[in-house]
Amino acid sequence: MTGRGRTVVWGALALRPGGSGVQTYQRELIHATSALHTGRRFAAVVQADAVDELPGAVAAIRRPVSSGAARALHGLRAVTGADVFHSLDVDLPLGQRGATVSTVHDMSVFDTPWAFGEVRAGGERALLRRSIRRADAVIAVSQFTAERVLALTGRHATVTPLAPAGWVRVPEDHEVDAVRAKYGLPERFILQLGTLEPRKNPHVVAEAARELGIPMVLGGAGTDGPDRPSGSIGLGYVDGVDVPALYRAATVVAYASRYEGFGLPPLEAMACGAVVAASAVGGIPESVGNGAVVVPRDTVENWTSVLRELVEDSGRRSELRRASEDVVGMRTWAHVAGETLSVYESLSSGG
Repeated sequence: MTGRGRTVVWGALALRPGGSGVQTYQRELIHATSALHTGRRFAAVVQADAVDELPGAVAAIRRPVSSGAARALHGLRAVTGADVFHSLDVDLPLGQRGATVSTVHDMSVFDTPWAFGEVRAGGERALLRRSIRRADAVIAVSQFTAERVLALTGRHATVTPLAPAGWVRVPEDHEVDAVRAKYGLPERFILQLGTLEPRKNPHVVAEAARELGIPMVLGGAGTDGPDRPSGSIGLGYVDGVDVPALYRAATVVAYASRYEGFGLPPLEAMACGAVVAASAVGGIPESVGNGAVVVPRDTVENWTSVLRELVEDSGRRSELRRASEDVVGMRTWAHVAGETLSVYESLSSGG
């Protein structure tokens, strides 16, 4: 049986208007796959206020706006008419008919349980085990995550590395100047962009920046609050339209993290023309390739050494920008969509 004409339904309840992270995967994969004109029919289970995130070729299956446990319960509702149901964030509906596919972004509830509440971690571990065990096919966003899936569940996963979001681009000089003025940025600075949460480690970068006498700038939810590293400049929420120019304005973009299933933010910073240094954890080395410097251990000494070279050596920065162009050029959502369709085809043909 061929896959043409069959119906694929995506589970995309995490998708929020303008959201990032896992939502980037959901939004970009849905758009790229539905644009391939395969003869399939497509639909997606989304929250009611995220319907406009879908392209016209994808029918919306609406669920109430919700979060946390309520959203998880909505995700357990089976849908009818799906020849392939693909959960874009692990969880599969109960009693879902047809072939099922589950995408795993990371195994952090097993690997870093301290970053979650005990009840939440226990619940998510149970959902992960159930969905991975029941899925006809498992997709992982990195080789690192695939290896963790195999080690923890015994399941093999197809690896489909992610690509930068559609908004990324190298900004013009006048855009960089405008962002510098808007946020009052210093001439030279280290930037880390992202929500402050337990798995991120900007404090070690801030200490290294102090050693070098260069300002550390943080952007994202919570970065203008009391939990930001001492002496850092906290911008708080940053307008999405400003992110490419903010990345490009930084002398170095740092991404210090304790755990990453893939590591999309440093790849997106590279795609905006930034010079990037990132922790060598999880899927980050796979994500950035030779287009960024990976820091082997998150110590102040290591970060200071890496940042000193990048801040002081303009030739090294130019070299990294050229390398990052090659890495970014190999990562496209059309490729991710094609690899994903191959998984669907293998199920349709019984392979």
